Amino acid sequence: MTRTLPRTSRSLPIALLRAREQVMGPVRAMLADVGITEQQWRVLRVLNEDGPQDPTRIAAQACLLLPSLTRILQNLEGKGLIERETDPTDRRRQIVGVTRDGEKIISDNLDKSIALLEATRARLGAEKYEALLDLLNELDDS
Repeated sequence: MTRTLPRTSRSLPIALLRAREQVMGPVRAMLADVGITEQQWRVLRVLNEDGPQDPTRIAAQACLLLPSLTRILQNLEGKGLIERETDPTDRRRQIVGVTRDGEKIISDNLDKSIALLEATRARLGAEKYEALLDLLNELDDS
């Protein structure tokens, strides 16, 4: 029996990277106009969506490593887009929340962000788009 790798055109890791670049290219262009990175955007979105939380949860929700998140939070705090406070129940922990300026970045880019999402959805068709999300989330649940 011959053991061979699939062609790169049928490689899941490579296909995921190619798809990510197709989706993220326009998002990066939108964020360049705003002056934040895609990682910073993810953090702001998580905080805006789920409210104030500790860094460990933010890292998990935003798909970031905790050491990277530390630097990202410093940058966001320096820009006045997040604020940190001590957790009242555990003074060793911090709770991070989005500021009004951070919320404004999200609201100011909401229409562009939705348009990018809808363009991808239209390109695939609603059924395939939802199926793709379901399959990717299924991989994440494994």
